[in-house]
Order: sequence, then structure tokens, then C-alpha cells
Amino acid sequence: MTEPSAMPSNFIYDAVRSDVEQGKRDGRVQTRFPPEPNGYLHIGHAKAIVVDFGVATDFGGICLLRLDDTNPETEEASFVESIIEDIEWLGYEPADVRYASDYFQQLYDWAEELIRKGVAYVDDQDGDAISAGRGGFGKPGVNSPFRDRSVEENLALFRNMRAGKYADGSRVLRAKIDMNHENMQLRDPVMYRIRKVPHHRTGDDWAIYPNYDWAHGQSDAIEGTTHSLCTLEFESHRPLYDWFLEQLGVEGGPRQYEFARLELTHTITSKRRLARLVMDGVVDGWDDARMPTLRGLRRRGYPPAAIRQFMREVGTTRTNSRQSIEALESYVRRELNVTSQRRMAVLNPLKLRITNWPVDENGRPVVEHFELTNNPERPEDGTRQVEFTGELWIEQDDFREVPPPKYFRLSPGREVRLRGAYFVTATDVVKDADGEVVEVLATYDPASKGGNSPDGRKVKSTMHWVSAAHAVPLTAALYERLFTTEAPGEATGEALDDLNPNSREIVQGWAEEALAEAQPGEVVQFERLGYFAADLDQPMLFHRTVGLRDEWAAIQKRG
Repeated sequence: MTEPSAMPSNFIYDAVRSDVEQGKRDGRVQTRFPPEPNGYLHIGHAKAIVVDFGVATDFGGICLLRLDDTNPETEEASFVESIIEDIEWLGYEPADVRYASDYFQQLYDWAEELIRKGVAYVDDQDGDAISAGRGGFGKPGVNSPFRDRSVEENLALFRNMRAGKYADGSRVLRAKIDMNHENMQLRDPVMYRIRKVPHHRTGDDWAIYPNYDWAHGQSDAIEGTTHSLCTLEFESHRPLYDWFLEQLGVEGGPRQYEFARLELTHTITSKRRLARLVMDGVVDGWDDARMPTLRGLRRRGYPPAAIRQFMREVGTTRTNSRQSIEALESYVRRELNVTSQRRMAVLNPLKLRITNWPVDENGRPVVEHFELTNNPERPEDGTRQVEFTGELWIEQDDFREVPPPKYFRLSPGREVRLRGAYFVTATDVVKDADGEVVEVLATYDPASKGGNSPDGRKVKSTMHWVSAAHAVPLTAALYERLFTTEAPGEATGEALDDLNPNSREIVQGWAEEALAEAQPGEVVQFERLGYFAADLDQPMLFHRTVGLRDEWAAIQKRG
């Protein structure tokens, strides 16, 4: 159990601590993370995972993973596998993996018990009629014409539903509560619907499936969950969960606590809309590095530790708010600054030829080697050897034939430092038939070896470079926001209206040889350019994770 002084301070921790101190549920703490296996986990789920697993860990309890697999039309075994893998990638290991489908028989038996008690009935109305009959806020509901069927008739109909004797959608089982209740969740909610669809775990065993609200609370009770932690939209569902447990006489059910879900600027977390991005080919798949799925963030190079720390720092409150994506990126940058190796890469190459560079006895340019630090934040990471010769690649932005004001990089007659190597001065250019600069000519100062001035003269710019003769080719994916507005869809009601058509640019560049050793998923810092993650599948493809500049710090300063 975590020391109290090291625990987060919020209303959920206060409530759990109080329960433990009072010995409620024998002082046990058991939580669960209950996703539906109908898609991939996204950044919003990460908040729930950190809360559910964090509370259990800090109070010396356990957290289960329960897949609420009650809708076979949208669920797949592949989604189950991805959820388990993503939770483990985020840094958590469930105490056990359970499924709502494990309890289908128990739920069915309990449903019959409610029918015999007279508080559940079979309704022959279709979905539209049921929805219309529920009324609305300030508008009373209307009792179903089938609400007063006898217990015997309801049992017979429900068993025939179970046996698959009726068509899909022709009947449902509803709880008989109160069609005029101010809480819409208690206006005779549907418990079962007919769906003759194979289930990814139970096959064709069932022709009816429990609705989420019927399965959810009962599954918690079966598993012995003590604290049901969920987002605010389930607050109105809590009385329904309690009503079911009360009618069944199940004691010791969980206490539900609701917290605000995570919303980020320039981001959507609607599974339906995310699926549209995939189906419409806007992105390459659920693991596209522009997607807010955990799979996408992993490909993008987000460290799990940074995501966990961000979620803890955001805190757990009961007030919905939209967090800045720049704030999350600041945590990513902070983590990567400590953990990532440094490498030099040029993404928009321009040739730099040193005209006074020496040649050997065979007329070949001399090759020198410079020792560069792998990570100044971690001396234990050591150094690497980088080749330097008379032809180099530099960034096109690092040269201007006619420099604008306050431009301190390379231009005719100006001297700059090449990182860890020499001072060079541009002397001339080579242009193509269109008048574009394709090569910069320069001289170097042999006395400035290592990038140090022998006479104390100052230069105002230090540039990265790559030896043209030793460079390895790379492909880099550069990203902008997937959505152009901070709150996608706020103006039109449709988030996809705010898609950024230029959210990704693919460029071809060159890098020092050591970059070829990067492992899939490894994030390195391209000096002066940002942090880049080696693709999980394609060698020498790198995704720009975040830039070097802390945009969140700038936003805070302006604010």
C-alpha cells in the first residue's frame, strides 16, 4: 500500500480512504476497468485506466479487466487482444481478465427472478415505439400496452426469446420501474434484446443478449468490486444499478464514484467518428500516428510513463474541462529529453562542399571522426563516432543567399559552427537551370577542430550536418494537428468538418549511420529538429513525436 502522503489528493481517494478506515467491505479495495471490446482504446481510456489501476495499487488492492462484451454485432476477439496489449503497454497488469459473457447464464437466471417478482416484462413494441413512449425531460412517459402481462406469460415469452423462436428486434425484456420517473434511466429500461448473431466467445449459444446497464452493475457485484469508478455520464445510471441489486437482494455491491472524462484540444475520442476516419481512408488505420488511440500514440513515440504522469497531474475531479494537448506534449518532451539518444539528421537536404578540405595521397577526401555525446542528460549513455569529410548535407533552411534581418545561420561571407566539428564560412553557391541553389561552397578553419574557436571569436549559430559519403537514407513523417480547431465540431456540430487536410507530410532525408541501429519504437532526438520514433514495422521510417520547443510553457507565459 502506498504511503498516504504519496497518494494523490482528490475526492475519490478521500472516499476510498474513508471506506478502508471504517472497515467497509472488510477494508478491501477492488476496482475494475470495464471497456466494451468494440474498438481500440484511446487517450480518454488512459485516464480511466490510470484512475482504476492507480486506486487499487495505492490502497493495496486489485484491479480486474472486465470486457463488457454484450453486443456481438460490434465486438471482435481482435479488439479484446488489443485492449489487453494496450493496458500492458501503458504499464499495468490486470489481476485477472473477466468477461460479461462469463455471467450470461447468471444474468439470465436473475432476469427470470425479476419476472417472477413482477418487476420485468416482455414488450412487443419496436425500438422506435419504445423510445417515443419514454417521453423526455419534462414530458411524461407512456406505459407499454404489454406492461401488465402476467408473470406466466412473460416467463413463457422470455424463454421463447432465449430459445430463438422470435425474429430479431421483435421483442425485448424491460424492467418495470416508473414511466414518469424524473431520471430517464428508470423509465422501464430495456434489459434484453433479440440478436441472432454469433458471439466471439459464446458462439451461437445465445439468441438474446443483455443490455449494458443490466450486465454492468451485476457483473461488478458478481466479481466483488468494492469501488466502481466511472465517468460522469454514468452518474444518472447509478440509481438503476442500485435498483437492480436491491430487487435481487444482492448485498455488498460496489459504491460508484463518477469523475470527469479526459478531453484534449484538437482531439476527438468518439469511437464512431474515429472509425469513420479509418473507413474513409483519412488515416491509415487505428494505429496511424495521428490517431488518439493508444496504438497510434505508441507508433508516434509517446512514452507510457509520460502519459501516466500527465493523467496523474491533470487530477481527478467532477468538473468536465478540455485539457491542452500542448500540456500533454510537454510531459512527453520532458520524458524523452531524459531517455532519448541524440542523432543528427537532415530532412530537407542541401549540399555543402568545403573547397579547402584536404585529400589523401590518392586524391580522396580525408575522413575525420568526431566523438559526440549520446545524451547529455545521461552521461552513462556514452558517446559515438561520427564521420566528417568535405561534402556534407545541411538543412535548406540553414542557408540564405540573401539573409533576412536577424538571420544568423549560413549566408555568403558568414561564419557558423558545424556541431562538434569546425567553423565554416560560405563563399559561393551552385545553382540549377531554374536558378535554385543546389550546393553551397564554403571554406573551413582547421584550427577550429571540435567546433572550438582558437582565438575566442564568436559565432552566432551552430548547425547540425551529416557526412554525404556516410549518410543513411531515411523517411520522416511530419505531423500537424489532425483537427484545425481546439474543439472539433463546436461550430458546426460535426467534428469531421474541422479535419486538417495537411496533417501529415512525408519527406526524404539523410542521417548519420548510428540512426540505422534504432530499434522499432525507439525514440531519438534529431538534433535541432525534434523527437522522432522509429516505426514499429518499416525500417528507417521515423514519426515526429514532438518538437523541441515547449509550446505549453509558451502558452502559460502568454496566459
